[in-house]
Amino acid sequence: MSQITKPKLLLHCCCAPCATYVIEYLKPDYSIALFYYNPNIEPQEEYERRKGELIKLMQRAGYESEIPLLPNEYDNPLYNNALLILHGDTEGRTRCGICYELRFSATAKRAKKDCFDIFTTTLSVSPHKNAEMLNEIGTKISERYNIEYLQADFKKKDGYLRSIELTSRYDLLRQSYCGCKNSMR
Repeated sequence: MSQITKPKLLLHCCCAPCATYVIEYLKPDYSIALFYYNPNIEPQEEYERRKGELIKLMQRAGYESEIPLLPNEYDNPLYNNALLILHGDTEGRTRCGICYELRFSATAKRAKKDCFDIFTTTLSVSPHKNAEMLNEIGTKISERYNIEYLQADFKKKDGYLRSIELTSRYDLLRQSYCGCKNSMR
């Protein structure tokens, strides 16, 4: 009797609280690896703190032996250069779209390089993120890099509420801004 192989999914993770529910939801159907790539986060200490919380989630949930974490180097200058012309743009608009494109492009490239079947992001679990916009950008990036993107709105069906429960269970720090200096205000 042959064992069914799960599709390999590269999950872009913005932070541990968002990852909690999304991992729980996807784990039965996919072989997951996490990709922590967030050049938007400022200052660098905040970037490192969020990466540390993701590592803490992996340990406390017992995922560290079965779900690899593929962190990337901190590259805030790339983000700042890409958004130089949008200095005054507000949350959720053009600036966010460019930020998502940067992060999804890096995720798709890594997924392609490491022979994943599909990629997606934890971002849609947040009630502050527009899942339609995320899915539109993810689909565009998937076509550019010829790798499937899993469209989702993880906040639906109480996904966001479940992420709050799991964040509390694992004693994870929930941040008060998305990560960029504009959202910090």
